Amino acid sequence: MEIQNPEQLVQKKCVPCEGGVDACTVPEANSQLEKLQGWELTHEGQRILKKWTVKNFMEGMKFFNAVAEIAEADGHHPDLHIVGYRNVSIEIWTHAIGGLSENDFILAAKIDQLPIELN
Repeated sequence: MEIQNPEQLVQKKCVPCEGGVDACTVPEANSQLEKLQGWELTHEGQRILKKWTVKNFMEGMKFFNAVAEIAEADGHHPDLHIVGYRNVSIEIWTHAIGGLSENDFILAAKIDQLPIELN
């Protein structure tokens, strides 16, 4: 996998993945995450996760609605979590390969461009 900066990633569109390709390696994922602020590897390098504390519950829902628009446009859908009414997190991975693909980093970079009102 080619390591790219966020500006390069947001210019791309997620491509459908039906499996049959290798997930990126943990070293590749770590190298790509160095370019994306606040994302971390989870599940033994198979997923990426980012957490925010937003101003209030409605800000979290507003943010998630914006994420949903991007995810639907790219056909790549993350797991969205809200806990304690203002602690939000997003977890991304490519389900079809059980690990990370370029699509996950594209979506993460696009999410990072969204406005969010933090606490």
